[in-house]
Amino acid sequence: MSERIYNVLILCTGNSARSILGEAMLGRIGAGRFKAFSAGSFPKGAVNPGAVRLLEREHFDLSQFSSKSWNVFTGPDAPQSDLVITVCGNAAGEACPAFPGNALRAHWGLPDPADASGSEEEIDAAFAETWRLLEMRFKALLELDLGSADRAATQRALAEIGAMEGAA
Repeated sequence: MSERIYNVLILCTGNSARSILGEAMLGRIGAGRFKAFSAGSFPKGAVNPGAVRLLEREHFDLSQFSSKSWNVFTGPDAPQSDLVITVCGNAAGEACPAFPGNALRAHWGLPDPADASGSEEEIDAAFAETWRLLEMRFKALLELDLGSADRAATQRALAEIGAMEGAA
């Protein structure tokens, strides 16, 4: 396995729920191997309250998360992405801007917990399920050697992760 730290950009349209949770999850379980970022094509401008509650329960510093445009990651001073993951169907279908670097790309579509309705407990349950599905995927990512000379095999493995339980 390679010893370098990989920059992973997690994209969703609103950058308020799934991509924020992905940034938090990978930042924690991939620490020392991955640096996670998130952004959206049409950011909401605020982190979803359900995501805020989950991140608080998981003891994250909320000040490190914000809903922002993917354009933040296109400029000359932007971190070079090694892997770009879309977590919603809308972002996967959109024409992404050119991000610096030669990033691998993966689509790991998940249902949007921000669409959940009902009591706060029911909404929190939807966010917890998204968290569980992201954790499963990121644990599988940790098993991959992204520095492998066989880029096509790595791309196939990323696609298989995206097709795991809960894929939307």
